[in-house]
Amino acid sequence: MDLTRRKFIKESTALAGFTIVSSHVLGKTLGYVAPSDKLNIAGIGVGGMGRRNLANMNTENIVALCDVDWKYAQKTFQDYPKAKQYKDWRKLFDEMGNSIDAVMVATPDHNHAVITAQAITLGKHCYTQKPLSHSVYESRLLTKLAAKYKVATQMGNQGNSFDWCRQVAEWIQSDIIGEVAEVHCWTNRPIWPQGLMQPSDAMPVPETLSWDLFLGPASKRPYHSVYTPWNWRGWWDFGTGALGDMACHIMDPIYWALDLKYPIKVNGSSTLSNLYSPPHAQMVQYTFPERPKKRKVKMPEVKVYWYDGGLMPERPVELSPGMMLGDENGGILFIGKKGKIMTGCYGMNPTLLPVSEMEHFEQPTPWIPRIKGGNGDIWSTNAHEQEWIRAAKESPENRTEASSHFGFSGPFNEMVVMGVLAVRLQGLHRDLLWDGENMTFTNIGDQDKINIVSVDEFKVVDGDPRFDRRFTEFGAKSIANEWIKHTYHNGFQLPEMPID
Repeated sequence: MDLTRRKFIKESTALAGFTIVSSHVLGKTLGYVAPSDKLNIAGIGVGGMGRRNLANMNTENIVALCDVDWKYAQKTFQDYPKAKQYKDWRKLFDEMGNSIDAVMVATPDHNHAVITAQAITLGKHCYTQKPLSHSVYESRLLTKLAAKYKVATQMGNQGNSFDWCRQVAEWIQSDIIGEVAEVHCWTNRPIWPQGLMQPSDAMPVPETLSWDLFLGPASKRPYHSVYTPWNWRGWWDFGTGALGDMACHIMDPIYWALDLKYPIKVNGSSTLSNLYSPPHAQMVQYTFPERPKKRKVKMPEVKVYWYDGGLMPERPVELSPGMMLGDENGGILFIGKKGKIMTGCYGMNPTLLPVSEMEHFEQPTPWIPRIKGGNGDIWSTNAHEQEWIRAAKESPENRTEASSHFGFSGPFNEMVVMGVLAVRLQGLHRDLLWDGENMTFTNIGDQDKINIVSVDEFKVVDGDPRFDRRFTEFGAKSIANEWIKHTYHNGFQLPEMPID
């Protein structure tokens, strides 16, 4: 039986003579926190985007802060002087596991899953930055764990709580431009170094940095300043490059509007790709199968194209001379049987093409619920974080999930990091056929080999260019499986995958 807070207090008083029942007891007993009470939140990874997330959660109690780099995190420590400070999230959970309700995770990508999975198994609500995970397997695991433990979750793709995503979905599903079989999306990223060779030298570890904790489940290597802070996005072992950074924002309206799930085929191409660092620029083509009709429009097989590093789709003829395709940060172009829709980054400011079509366009009646604060300036609202907080305070039986809960964002993130696999495996020179349910490529054989650049050096000697480019050969199937499900190092491990 789902008891309300008032009924629980009344019955507890009658049966046991209690006159006061704390919100902490209520929360642990009934699985929710009353809306009038505050969550106790721990922040893990608080030096960068995590600081902004916590500021948008400061309606609650920020009781613990954890970061491996205390210099980088110092401003956040000053924001919440009463919060207990940690370098190791495992110690935080050991010492404060019984006194926190929820966790915000904004570490580098490779640590997202191991922290979030552990928090979920402890019954903690989780807000985890995008990309939700570093690998396909990790995304699937977080999706299933969240369902098993019935916690409130949210991936940190804040555009998901804004009206634009909903508006684009309503336009598409109202058959405004007809069946969509082709979509293009792009970003201005990367804005950090990529295409790098692994450093051959080492540096002294700064006193304020716990380098081993930064590495977490990644393989050991000497410290170098090219890795952290922030530059970790440009290293395969720690980040997912421009695709992982921005596709969770830009592809969100596509995934939502077209009711996508797993691609059946993917391929990638790029500037020089190497073993260590994402390329300067890349293009990925995903193919999704036909889906059931969604409201008024059929959902045929669709190809979704991703571009980054300055690459762009072909300019549509309907776009007026001098008009930018998307906006300065990126955009989306939907191509339907009856017309086209263009948006900016995050799905912002959607318009029909040509723009003159908007003069007589009648907006469909909205049917997707809007989120409070989900309009205006995306950087001046706490809508996405507060949507998660609202869900965390509801009982699992009656909860309205946050819109980017792991049941949605987990499969979505699998699709995003599939693009990483496509680029890293481009040396196989084929479309890669994907079995989404079983998380495996069906056309990579045991005998297939792939050569990946492991050394790429250039120098000029007596006026002559000298190139030294070397490749390392791998078994294609084994390296693909490693990238689908990473080997964890240094004693870190994930919980078992729940069985359906």
